[in-house]
Amino acid sequence: MSYKEIKKSALYEFAKRVMDIFFSLILIIIFSPVMLLVAIAIKLDSKGPVLADTPERVGRNGTFFKMHKFRSMIENAHEMLRENPKFSKLYATYRHESYKLKDDPRITRTGHFIRKHSLDEIPQFFNILKGDMSLVGPRAYYPDELRNQQLKYPNTREAVKVVLSVKPGLTGYWQVSGRSEVNFDKRIQMDASYVKKRSVFYDMWIILKTPWAMISGKGAL
Repeated sequence: MSYKEIKKSALYEFAKRVMDIFFSLILIIIFSPVMLLVAIAIKLDSKGPVLADTPERVGRNGTFFKMHKFRSMIENAHEMLRENPKFSKLYATYRHESYKLKDDPRITRTGHFIRKHSLDEIPQFFNILKGDMSLVGPRAYYPDELRNQQLKYPNTREAVKVVLSVKPGLTGYWQVSGRSEVNFDKRIQMDASYVKKRSVFYDMWIILKTPWAMISGKGAL
């Protein structure tokens, strides 16, 4: 997928990577007991692996990567939604609602809790440490989501190119601003705005606001 780079200084890029490595290592250590408890709860609650087997996401410069997440849905939930005729109406709603579902029958009991408090996102610390993601950045979109939403909102194509020039983030501007339920056209514009304005201080502001978004259940981790 094509992208449009918004250049920042080499010092910022270096500082951001140092922050990503430092915070991801610290958070992996802090959240290790939580990860163990969540993994046990998932195994006791439903059949399937601890980690979700989800399609690849679009990363920096339009490349693809595998995002790590705790499984919050029934086994093979993504394939069922897209391929099983029984879920065709649900998939149509999913696409119409900007790839979000408020009442998703595929979510498990444990899944409802960990999604509300963003605990399903914790394994992404390893994506950050590896360099696939950053602590702060735009949402990591599915390829089919980007293709279909740009057809629905043609005016978003330039914003998408800007967003794809940077690493996706575990948290971001629209998550901590209390507007995590906005449609794709608003969300991608907010992501593009972050890319253009990003700085060490802006990233730190978002990081400091993230715990409340996580506790309140109003945004991603």
